[in-house]
Amino acid sequence: MLALDIRNLNKAYPNFQLQNVSFQLEKGYIMGFIGANGAGKTTTIKSILNMLHIDSGEVLILGKNIAEHEIELKQEIGYAFGDIDFYTRSKIKTLTDVIKKFYKNWNDETYYNYLRRFKLDENKKIAELSTGMKVKYNLALALSHGAKLLVLDEPTSGLDPVARDNLLEIFQELVVDGEVSILFSTHITSDLEKCADYITFIVNGQIVKSSEKEEFIESYRLLNGKESQLEQVKDQLISYKKNSFGFTGLIHSKDFDPSSEINAAIPSLEEIMIYFSKKEDSYV
Repeated sequence: MLALDIRNLNKAYPNFQLQNVSFQLEKGYIMGFIGANGAGKTTTIKSILNMLHIDSGEVLILGKNIAEHEIELKQEIGYAFGDIDFYTRSKIKTLTDVIKKFYKNWNDETYYNYLRRFKLDENKKIAELSTGMKVKYNLALALSHGAKLLVLDEPTSGLDPVARDNLLEIFQELVVDGEVSILFSTHITSDLEKCADYITFIVNGQIVKSSEKEEFIESYRLLNGKESQLEQVKDQLISYKKNSFGFTGLIHSKDFDPSSEINAAIPSLEEIMIYFSKKEDSYV
């Protein structure tokens, strides 16, 4: 069974639109959801959670349509975002006592295990928490009611490298038995290189590619060449930039001739995002 099946989502705003967004996440895997600010990640996530009215398309979670089974399915979804901007004068304990009443499978033992693991004091007020501590508290809530799908929007934002690494270990522990699946939206692409099984890349409201992580990265090459070599590949490049040594540019692997004398390397996820962001800019 698919944990998440998004089919042809469309949502139009005056200056932006999601266009036929489709991708699938199998049970027991972690999917990284990447794209620049304004690309449509948050709109897609809100559509998944039925927090906005889509123009067309459908979202199936664990085989059921979220629009038709919202109350039932939200028992199975854990959602965590980067900040908490409500009830900030309340203590963690007070806020948790309110939130847990909404979940029939809430587990206090699991919750307190995460508080200890995240070193959170339940007597602290929300306003007293650092950005990183708010992220950890959000995750403790999301992980404590037996959710089968975790939708995490920038969950590692504001965390130091050690805390981020610990969090990635937790994500990998959660999916190991094949029951929990994670959709993980982030700008910190190095985190995805460590833990994601799949990558979905959105640009200007459209899915550029959604595939297994290694396949995704292997489908691009980062070229480094002399300026005199640029004309050979200029028309095939997704984008490029000139430098004192010549140029660097991103190209689809299928469009690159490995017999050429231009140096080619496998790019990082960050480099892929950067060169796609330059695609609509003027070349320099």
